[in-house]
Amino acid sequence: MKKLFLVVAVIISQTAFSQQADFLKIKKYRINYLNDRMHESSGLNILNGNLYTFNDSGNAPELFEINKTSGEIINVLKIEAQNTDWEALTNDGTYFYIGDFGNNDGSRKHLKIFKVPVQNNGPVQTLPFYYPDQNDFSSRYYRMDLDAEAMVYTNKKLHIFSKEWVSKKVTHYIIDPEITENQKAEKVESYTTNYLVTDAAYFDGKLYLVGYTKKTEVFLDVFKEKEPGIFFKEKPKHYYLGTALAIGQIEGIAVDESGIYISGEKFKSPLGSAKPSLYFIPKERFKD
Repeated sequence: MKKLFLVVAVIISQTAFSQQADFLKIKKYRINYLNDRMHESSGLNILNGNLYTFNDSGNAPELFEINKTSGEIINVLKIEAQNTDWEALTNDGTYFYIGDFGNNDGSRKHLKIFKVPVQNNGPVQTLPFYYPDQNDFSSRYYRMDLDAEAMVYTNKKLHIFSKEWVSKKVTHYIIDPEITENQKAEKVESYTTNYLVTDAAYFDGKLYLVGYTKKTEVFLDVFKEKEPGIFFKEKPKHYYLGTALAIGQIEGIAVDESGIYISGEKFKSPLGSAKPSLYFIPKERFKD
């Protein structure tokens, strides 16, 4: 299973950030700790007002519907697909899209997205893809850029956002959800985040990216969509959410008209640990 590549040598200074950040410490917005069955919540999505998540690599192929006010499991959907390394979840109202494209060592040649009927009334389709800029498939754990844990659906396309261990950037790729043959991910734009992007959400013309640094700093960036499907034309609003030591390893974000939901999986380090948690920031408390 994927483990967090964060070993802390010193206690971080909350005033030394790579770029100016507003403080939005989410610890006070914790709804609840998540059930042990969701100890590696690694994606978050809202469909018809319901909140869904799943566990990442090596766990059972299940979607959990969870209570938005308590974090408790309401329902479990069994998915007829293998969980090699599930990392992202989105939907178009008719289908869930599950990103099985975790690639921490850069060696995967079978990146795919599962297209799952929301009503569970049909077969699961597989959308295989590849990165046009990858020629080296040697194993280099945490020393490469072609990893990804974030995806949204908008403008009739799937948008994948990379997790770049070396460059500390995010690259935006586009996938056609109607193509079931192996397709080239279209490289669109890049932005230097100076942190590792672990999930994304799209709502009301804005893209929300969350992630962390090797020093356990957790950040949120909010980008305005300047033209359909283009997000990195200008700098985002940049927020510091806390440290993974206090809020967990943040791996999920979902947004609707009421506010922002954020999930974190369990976190362990030499300096301490944190339980898997679900957070909610009401819209009136968040001005983006």
